Amino acid sequence: MKNIDTYNFSGKKALIRVDFNVPLNAEHVITDDTRIRAAIPTINKVLSGGGSVILMSHLGRPKDGPANKYSLKHLVAHLSQLLSLNVKFAEDCTGEKATSAATSLKPGDVLLLENLRFHKQEEAGAEEFAKQLASLGDVYINDAFGTAHRAHASTTIVAHFFPEEKMFGYVMSGELNSIDKVLKNAERPFTAIMGGAKVSGKISIITNLMDKVDNIIIGGGMSYTFAKALGGKVGSSLVEDDRIQTALDILSTAKEKGVNIYIPSDSICGDKFDNAAKTVHCLTIDIPDGYMGLDIGPQAEEEYASVIENSKTILWNGPMGVFEMSSFESGTKSVALAVAAATAKGAYSLVGGGDSVAAVNQFHLADKVSYVSTGGGALLEYMEGIELPGVKAIRE
Repeated sequence: MKNIDTYNFSGKKALIRVDFNVPLNAEHVITDDTRIRAAIPTINKVLSGGGSVILMSHLGRPKDGPANKYSLKHLVAHLSQLLSLNVKFAEDCTGEKATSAATSLKPGDVLLLENLRFHKQEEAGAEEFAKQLASLGDVYINDAFGTAHRAHASTTIVAHFFPEEKMFGYVMSGELNSIDKVLKNAERPFTAIMGGAKVSGKISIITNLMDKVDNIIIGGGMSYTFAKALGGKVGSSLVEDDRIQTALDILSTAKEKGVNIYIPSDSICGDKFDNAAKTVHCLTIDIPDGYMGLDIGPQAEEEYASVIENSKTILWNGPMGVFEMSSFESGTKSVALAVAAATAKGAYSLVGGGDSVAAVNQFHLADKVSYVSTGGGALLEYMEGIELPGVKAIRE
């Protein structure tokens, strides 16, 4: 496997898989360019080394071929601005338009190909389609961690056509290094903060973390499945009744392995799922009928902050409540502040998963944690111990 830092890009065309799946508004204006900005160092590395760049990405989920709202042409002006050069655009990602655009590239040029998912062969992982993509470049760089868990043509199959000339970009290597640091070389005490709506989505991660962590903090809707499993009254809170036994098994395994599991002692509850709901503060195991838990309470905030601030490694995946509503944001905010405080004291903190990332951004704390992961599903699968196809294709 080649290394982007030592590779000689002079005169080479680098085919880079980026993750430019960014949100656009009704006028096709980018509303969050985080993922585009993340790829800039990799692009600049190739350019400064005397190479040219061919970028490929998907955008959205086009169902029936090309559609204007999913066209990557809407990104060209902004990308040109970020790179301080005129980015060229090919109206297709394969075929004559793509080939002639790629052939005419000179060192220092950047070409963006049209949306890969305008072709069904991309998600199908079609070999012939991957071969056509591969024919455009001399070297392949995968810098799209967010899609590394998909065995698509551009993320996995294309790498087979570059047996020697393939490598990770800076986004990809940064993600893998930070997750490996947490999962394989964590300094103790190690605390995992698990939030979100459902236990079912986090079982594999919690199971995989049991031998690695000292503390697991539970928040969000999944708290109430645990509370009910312990015999609590949870009102009309979100509960996965078919996972009650799973919750009990997790608690029992944690006890065996000496892992502390924290379930919120108190909750802020609403009489409906609404920012203007009538609220009550109560014990998590004694929620009145007609009320649902929508955030952790002040006692839980205090207890969680204390555990987090005494940790040396922190992994945070999932909010503590419905933080999108101001009435129920306090728990998630207090956890975010505790993670930032622990980081300031020298802890290593990794924040991943769409909602947790949105939370640290909402509370302006993204630069106060050690690493913010761009990969949602890819991060979760990697944390579950699954080998990601896009990673394996580069490493093998």
